Amino acid sequence: MAEHAGHQGPEKEELPVEYEQEYVDRGAERLGLQTYPEPDTPGVPAVVVWPAMGVPARFYRPFAIELRNVGLAVHVADLRGTGTSSPRPSRASRYGYADLAADVGAVQAVLKPRLEGRPLLLLGHSLGAHACLLHLASTGGAGIAGMVVAAAGLAYWRTYPRARGVLTLTQTQSVGATAALFGVWPGWGFGGRQSRGVIGDWSYTARHGRYPALNGFDPEPALAQLRTPVLAVSVEGDRYAPAAGLDYLCRKLTAAPVKRMHYTTAEEGVRLSHFRWVRAGGPLARRVAEFASAIH
Repeated sequence: MAEHAGHQGPEKEELPVEYEQEYVDRGAERLGLQTYPEPDTPGVPAVVVWPAMGVPARFYRPFAIELRNVGLAVHVADLRGTGTSSPRPSRASRYGYADLAADVGAVQAVLKPRLEGRPLLLLGHSLGAHACLLHLASTGGAGIAGMVVAAAGLAYWRTYPRARGVLTLTQTQSVGATAALFGVWPGWGFGGRQSRGVIGDWSYTARHGRYPALNGFDPEPALAQLRTPVLAVSVEGDRYAPAAGLDYLCRKLTAAPVKRMHYTTAEEGVRLSHFRWVRAGGPLARRVAEFASAIH
């Protein structure tokens, strides 16, 4: 079940640092935000990329450059406690999915003045997709032109084949219990060091197949009413968020126009996985640009 970016195949030539590092203050927390140079064409759509659990924003640099090359203005955020965001999760950390969703809104608010009049897309990978969807549920999608869900699912144990599902249930609940016992998830082979609130909410979704309440707000009915266009992308070779899990998640979006695609090794020409697609995202970047153009 280990979920980490790790080694993704043959080393590539190091890409130049092409972004400006910014920060968004969130009380005691500080979120890192990477802003890439604008494309030459003025007024192009913008996209904010939200990473997977425990994966720093810098890991998405190759994909961010691909997105920029197809004509999008690109920003990549660090989730709380990861990468350039601070502080590091500890026993004092209580934040969970509700706070991650609010962080998406905070970054949107910071970017609003410079993106006025331009369509803004959210692109979430794994946990980042859940944070974005929950933000959309809590706001009705205000100010967001479209959402890209990449390699994400609820890890709901009933969406897996029977034996794998039972194993997934056992593993997810063991991680949740460990985080509750220690007051923080130490990052033992999965997801990096995490707040017990994040792990608790994650294990809840794996057990129940639905999102927990966000400070008393039930996001499930709001997701069903959401009308923001969605591009939902599963990835061949993804053991952590298989296509069936994404299909289950998409069924919650009953009112939204959902375009479903499966990103394959044949399309890219290299073997893909839950993380490897980030380093081989050229064709997917073009699909995102087409999606942005269509909703624009």
